Amino acid sequence: MLSKEDNELVSRVGPGTPMGNLFRQYWVPALLSSEVPATDSDPLRVLLLGERLIAFRDTNGAVGLIQNHCPHRGASLFFGRNEESGLRCVYHGWKFATDGTYVDMPNEPAESDFKSKVKAVAYPTQERGGIVWAYLGPRATPPPLPDLEANMLPDGEWQANATMRECNWLQGLEGDIDTSHLGFLHFRARDPGQTAANTFDYYTVKERAPRYKAIDTDYGAMYGAYRPAHENLNYWRIAQFLFPCYVMIPTYVLGLQVLARAWVPMDDEHMMFFGMSARSRRAAPNPARGGTLPTRTGMEKLPNSTDWYGRFRLVADARNDYLIDREWQRSRGDYTGIAGVPTQDQAITESMGPLLDRSIEHLGTSDVMVIRVRRRLMQAARALAEDGVTPPGVDHPEVYRVRSGGCFLPDGADWLEATAELRKAFIEHPELDPAMSGGQA
Repeated sequence: MLSKEDNELVSRVGPGTPMGNLFRQYWVPALLSSEVPATDSDPLRVLLLGERLIAFRDTNGAVGLIQNHCPHRGASLFFGRNEESGLRCVYHGWKFATDGTYVDMPNEPAESDFKSKVKAVAYPTQERGGIVWAYLGPRATPPPLPDLEANMLPDGEWQANATMRECNWLQGLEGDIDTSHLGFLHFRARDPGQTAANTFDYYTVKERAPRYKAIDTDYGAMYGAYRPAHENLNYWRIAQFLFPCYVMIPTYVLGLQVLARAWVPMDDEHMMFFGMSARSRRAAPNPARGGTLPTRTGMEKLPNSTDWYGRFRLVADARNDYLIDREWQRSRGDYTGIAGVPTQDQAITESMGPLLDRSIEHLGTSDVMVIRVRRRLMQAARALAEDGVTPPGVDHPEVYRVRSGGCFLPDGADWLEATAELRKAFIEHPELDPAMSGGQA
């Protein structure tokens, strides 16, 4: 459990908060490139780290991320005209470039130098791998983007997606680093006889209480969860937390899995999940399903709307109880009765409330990674606030060149030494058999 004071510290990300200041040291995913699909296309409302911003792609293809309120009289720039390399406020015609400088003030006299004295707040952006990255920090020259392999693949080999959740960002991230829930929330309706023998799936449902190792790393933290397998082997699930909000989950084969998941705060009670992965990675069946399958996947999305919370919302949500099918649940067709592994995760993390009071928790040995990540985040936020210490990874993009996944290791093997090469990004491993995963995704 955390004290109420520590819970506030680690959860809240608005301007001026310790965790908000930590996030602002890094580039963070702000939107998908596809949300501003063409030059001079419609402006987009973006809520990021508690700040209301307007995104637009200008005539030259550059993406701007600018304050919502026009610095003149406060009208929203969402209603602006995106035209001729700038965004023009429709109230008095003031026009802004992507860097926030004034291009035109048509209601000011030609001889006025007023436009040189005022500038809109605008944040640097970069595009890579279908993601528009934003830097909301204090440096005049931003640090480099993190070397996340899944976001650095050649065109045609990557995929990116986004989903909004209505809860604090840390609740979503902590779900990703909690490996023991896989055998219950997603796999509880299955038994070993329903899985391929000697695969990751088989041992996940055969032994639902893994043992843990966890360490600090120069990019965040890493855990290995292990359980007995066959022929004096153990099945290991090795996963990564990377500052400030990235997770690499261990559902596929270590050495073959290329992915990164970002849990980006919109504000203190809403987040945007960004998934980045290699397109060539095979799609696996939903491991939570059994019996008769519903026609829905659980990941159907509503059409995006233009309000601050209108992007990438699931059809299944708290207002309809995530379309839970109690008969499906009772018949053991599915443990939860909720279709789709990501939707099951979303239902649970949102059910904790918009911002969980972690002082009510009772953590056990299976929460070792959750405890470690909270400690790392709080230590880094305090070091920045009290001593100006740059957080891990900000100036060292190369430390993000890691992978996650599952593997079999001999009983008693040094898990760090034995997996060192498999955990390195940008290395091919044709000798590995994808079938050993058994269908985890």
